[in-house]
Amino acid sequence: MDKGAIRRRLALGTAVLTAAGLLALAAPGSAQAASYCSGRKVRTLPFSTGSVQVYRSGGYVCAVTFPEKKKGRKQMSVSVQARGSRPVADKGSYTHHAGPVTVHAGHRCVRIKGRVSAGSVNSGWILC
Repeated sequence: MDKGAIRRRLALGTAVLTAAGLLALAAPGSAQAASYCSGRKVRTLPFSTGSVQVYRSGGYVCAVTFPEKKKGRKQMSVSVQARGSRPVADKGSYTHHAGPVTVHAGHRCVRIKGRVSAGSVNSGWILC
């Protein structure tokens, strides 16, 4: 392979990596949650200090809480409860996110709760 072909391949590889990086920066919330939860995003539950992103794949529901401002540690939590079951939760002092939390809901409704510091959200029964 000549030097020109090698340079063209390196330039193409660099362009692809740069484009992938820019896409990840363009939609950081959805890109972050997608790396933690499988399936398709079905809801975003916003609240004053953050948001909860909810994904569904088959009979499973997954949720992750993200803070509005990513500076410093904050008390965060996320919980998912399938109707008729106990909630599954993750809570603690985090810098980037709480969760992911995944439950098998089948065709049952689920309740999603999220909290960042003083702000919180409670979805009620959804995805029925």
